[in-house]
Amino acid sequence: MKVLITSTYFHPYSSGLSVYALRLARGLVGLGHEVCVLTSQYDKKLASEENLDGVKIVRVKVGMKLSKGVLMPGLPVQAKRWVDWADVVNVHMPQFEAFVVARLAKRLKKPLVVTYHCDLVMSGGWFSRLAGWGTNLLGKQMLKQAQVIVQNTLDYARHSSVLQAYLDKVLEVPTPVVFLEFTPGEKLDFRKKFGLAETDKVLGLAGRVASEKGYEYLAESLPLVWKKYPTARVVHAGSWKGVIGEEAYLAKVEAMIRPFGEKWKSLGFLSDEDFLRFFAACDLLVFSSLNATESFGIVQIEAMSQGTPVVASDLPGVRQPVLQTGLGRIVPVRDASALAEVILSVLDESDDAWLIPESYLKKFGQEKVAERYQEIFASLV
Repeated sequence: MKVLITSTYFHPYSSGLSVYALRLARGLVGLGHEVCVLTSQYDKKLASEENLDGVKIVRVKVGMKLSKGVLMPGLPVQAKRWVDWADVVNVHMPQFEAFVVARLAKRLKKPLVVTYHCDLVMSGGWFSRLAGWGTNLLGKQMLKQAQVIVQNTLDYARHSSVLQAYLDKVLEVPTPVVFLEFTPGEKLDFRKKFGLAETDKVLGLAGRVASEKGYEYLAESLPLVWKKYPTARVVHAGSWKGVIGEEAYLAKVEAMIRPFGEKWKSLGFLSDEDFLRFFAACDLLVFSSLNATESFGIVQIEAMSQGTPVVASDLPGVRQPVLQTGLGRIVPVRDASALAEVILSVLDESDDAWLIPESYLKKFGQEKVAERYQEIFASLV
């Protein structure tokens, strides 16, 4: 089967959406399918065409950046070529320019499967809000056309202001994760490598810096945590600087944490293996997201695969891993005092209190998710 995947950003850009698309593409290739990913050349240094682990990547030049999105004048020509080539089209939303691909899929009578990652909640000035409004408007037209809409959880879909109108087409499919096992020695080696003492209580943060992550509430909670655990420190793994559209938010967070010194530490971008070692080295993962831009959180599953408990916001979709496994605690949104209280309750537990929920995690394997997509595609083709 020939599968066209479209995503505004793709490897080497790192976000939940781009990582999901990459793992899905690799999983489908592993099942014997041909996969092409049509994406933006958001960085001029990137090749216009590339082959990565059997996945063909086609990048279209960016004419203009539109808030967090892009405009690609050359997209219609490339989209025509690759939609015509494909047996099925898989669009990853939100994606401003996806209506071009959807229109071509309809004209060429190709099945359209939308992977709906999240509602688009735009902050900032009028221009960003206008861009968000336009993206949502075009996205609703595409959802009407889609034969199937994939979402991480029905919990999120039922609460989504956008997806509520299309629940009859929504299928719950787990987000793809690559699992690795590490020994206790590797965990200690990771801590030593990054200057983390064995006695430190490590509160992990993972992923790119973005306004929906709620880092400011974690910063406000820390003085309360330090009263009981003075060796606690926040360690962030992922893109800290250079995240598109998040410069103002980064400046705000940095101003808040500057007095903390080394008690708030960024490790920067890590390799896939070191990223999982990071989760193993944490005492807990904080997932303090604020709104519907966050629909699940791949990092929660990655942390749980290492036996690391999660403190997650009580948001649709986001709360499901903890609710399904008991591996952590749920916390109210935008409440620094409650966040501190929940963090303390998790740190008070012994390591033996948390068990890896292996039966729950199995369905998130990259191959398992690819097989589920394969079933969906086959039913449409």
